[in-house]
Amino acid sequence: MKGIIVVLKKEVRENLRDRKAVFNSLLLAPILFPVLLIGMTWLGTSAQTERAERVLEVPVVGAEQAPNLILYLEKHGMVVKPAPDNPESLVKSQKEPVIIRIPETFGEQWQAGRPAEIEVIIDSSRPESDIPTSRVKGLLSGYGSEIGMLRLQMRGVSPIVMSPLLIRDIDLSTPQSRGMIFMLFLPYILMITAFMGGMHLAIDTTAGEKERRSLEPLLINPVPRWQIMMGKLIATAIFGMASLVLTLIAFRITLPYLPLAALGVDLGLDILAMVGILLVVAPVALMAAALLTVLATYAKSFREAQSYMGLVILIPMIPTLMFMSDPVKPEASMMPIPLFSQNLLIGELVRGETVPVQWLLYSAAGTLIFAFALIAFAATLFSRPRVVFSDA
Repeated sequence: MKGIIVVLKKEVRENLRDRKAVFNSLLLAPILFPVLLIGMTWLGTSAQTERAERVLEVPVVGAEQAPNLILYLEKHGMVVKPAPDNPESLVKSQKEPVIIRIPETFGEQWQAGRPAEIEVIIDSSRPESDIPTSRVKGLLSGYGSEIGMLRLQMRGVSPIVMSPLLIRDIDLSTPQSRGMIFMLFLPYILMITAFMGGMHLAIDTTAGEKERRSLEPLLINPVPRWQIMMGKLIATAIFGMASLVLTLIAFRITLPYLPLAALGVDLGLDILAMVGILLVVAPVALMAAALLTVLATYAKSFREAQSYMGLVILIPMIPTLMFMSDPVKPEASMMPIPLFSQNLLIGELVRGETVPVQWLLYSAAGTLIFAFALIAFAATLFSRPRVVFSDA
């Protein structure tokens, strides 16, 4: 064990001397991710607020077919613009987000008491048109409901008959649990931080030393090679965990400043949630260190190792994208799956839910088993001549 400690101290000391590497591995993620989060949230919130409060100006084709509807729309704050010659081209070219077209058959259908058709011309592939489109459809729906109630009253029928069901929502969510809607990316950020925190160290202590011809003198010492490998791997895991801790602290500091209080959302992370997240992700840091060590040891050069790391970054993205496209309910059978279980458990902790202890144990056991398998494979790599000689 003494050999492991000696190598560990050596790698940590040498990595701390490289200030740029320390900044990139430990401080870049804690600074970059919260800044991006705050910037994107402020930008998205301000843009949506601006669109929602902006005066609704909508061109209407065939306005003369429904004068009462036009009066209703203008009464409720909509500015009716003149009819364009080619409404489809204006919407397609994004010059207008939405255009209303009232067919010539509107008056006939209206007088006959049949549903009168109104066309709302939009381009649903343009997200910036969502808010004005929903505002226009809300006004049209309100006008239709008002006219429907008036028609029933004129026939001596109570409008209540139009509402046979009274649906009352009983929302059991909390401000903290609703915050997870805005934090779907958090598990991915934490997972990728665990990988990125020790990435530079893993490459430098294996492929880098191999290329600099400094690994051979280290391996000829009377110390088992697996101990040398473990010292390097533990150093990589330590830097990964350190980056993870700093990232969580940065999120705890910055999340309360997000402009989401008006939406009834609480994105704060309390101490218990942070401790729980650290316990959940700690096995991932060890697994990431083992995987990085295996790939960096297998590479013949520093550049080849870097090419492998570009693919490694995609690994934490897979479960996050899967859960975003197809949300699943956490179950005990999912907990032994590395990365998948951590994504689910982080979501439960952020919501403030009580996580069963056996789920934590299953998750840690499944991830550690995979990590130990990678560690054993890394130990075999260090016993091969190609580890020492990059051209072997």
